[in-house]
Amino acid sequence: MKINLKFPKRKETVDLALDLVEDGRDIQVENIKKNQLPPHVTSKMLYSDIVRLALPSVVEMTLTQLASMVDLMMVGHLGAWALSAVGLTVQPKFLLMVLFMSMNVGATAMVARYKGSGDQEKANLVMRQALVISLILAVASSVLGYIFSEKLIIFMGAPDAQTLEGGTVYLKIQMVGFTFMALSSTVTAVLRGVGNSRTALIYNMIANVVNVIFNYFLIEGHFGFPRMEVAGASLATIIGQFAAFIFALMYITRGEQYLHLRFKDSFKPDSSTIKQIFTIGIPAAVEQLLMRAGVIIYVRTIAGLGTVAYAVHQICMNMQSLSFMNGQGFAVSATSLTGQSLGKNRPDMAHAYNHRTRRLGMAVSMILGAIFIIFGKNIVALYNNDPGIISQGARIMMFVALTQPLQSSQFILTGALRGAGDTKATAVITFLTVLLLRPIAAIYFINSLHWGLEGAWLAFIIDQTVRSVLVLFRYNSGKWRSIEIK
Repeated sequence: MKINLKFPKRKETVDLALDLVEDGRDIQVENIKKNQLPPHVTSKMLYSDIVRLALPSVVEMTLTQLASMVDLMMVGHLGAWALSAVGLTVQPKFLLMVLFMSMNVGATAMVARYKGSGDQEKANLVMRQALVISLILAVASSVLGYIFSEKLIIFMGAPDAQTLEGGTVYLKIQMVGFTFMALSSTVTAVLRGVGNSRTALIYNMIANVVNVIFNYFLIEGHFGFPRMEVAGASLATIIGQFAAFIFALMYITRGEQYLHLRFKDSFKPDSSTIKQIFTIGIPAAVEQLLMRAGVIIYVRTIAGLGTVAYAVHQICMNMQSLSFMNGQGFAVSATSLTGQSLGKNRPDMAHAYNHRTRRLGMAVSMILGAIFIIFGKNIVALYNNDPGIISQGARIMMFVALTQPLQSSQFILTGALRGAGDTKATAVITFLTVLLLRPIAAIYFINSLHWGLEGAWLAFIIDQTVRSVLVLFRYNSGKWRSIEIK
């Protein structure tokens, strides 16, 4: 049977409003100070550009997280131990993803700049170099992750032998498909840099459908498939990731779009390109490493509260991660539009885009917060029917609701800073908040004040508040507008 997959024919970028303007530097500075738009540009144009970029990313990320939620819901019916087992693998996996995901930040920023300046050849060079870097880093990370899977789950604070065994099996299987996930994420990153977020939506939707179908087959053993429980959930995930990689590769090897991967082109290391990717990516890597270190300390502290408390935490963090997709989706828009605006030497347009992106993200976050307050108990009940888990989970969902406006603003402005190549400042902010403030506050609230899981989430809100304020200060300083990418 021949399968003919057709991707939508469309421009690689939106019809950017910034293409309509040509003003001098003095006028641009005045536009920023007065928060006004250049002639012939309207807010409607800017909102249109933002939504065209952000909406596919929000949908894509939300569907991916929903697939993760379905994973957890299906696994949750096996018991609290299964929820904890899968939950304990999250941070080790993210830790192993840090290096190549951070290099993707550099690739996105550079591709966006080159797209803005009209240099297609350099944009494609960045894509090839980024894929090679991602391949090397992902293979090394997957080997290390597989070898040390059990030790990583022990380190995360597995409370019993059953949880340890389940978490170890789940993480080992994840490492088998790690490289395919890394490469498809790099393709997604460079496509977002040129303003193409719809293609990633298509192949990630396919991956999510494949994931959920195989979840049904493999977790409990339907239609003649073996009952693999936690291992089945992990295997279903990597099957879906492999599907995403195949479709991503098919897309970029077609010759009809701005970014085109030709295997006859040189893949030799280009020192200047690699240096620039690492210049932007290394601070982002430091930021993510600091974040993961802080989150691991935080999670280990919560794991000490017991299997049930950690299961509740994992359910609520799963919903928190779903709400992240709002901020992260709009952050994709901020990153791409900031990079392309600066590539055209239009910092005033970058500011105008970011101002309106924050407005949209804030509106969505308020709606999400209201949903979590009203339906928190019902949401938790989807994962597990234990009355104790549902009761405590409903209380923690109130904390999840309160974080929505904070994280939306923070993600979007951080995305704008990354689009400008300003990643050092966010690394410092992460160090102060996630590595120091959050874990210290959580340890104090849990161990000294004995506030339990509620104390841990109060620490989370304090972290989000301080981080949002610091990111806003950095953005308002305007230093990001003068960063050069060569």
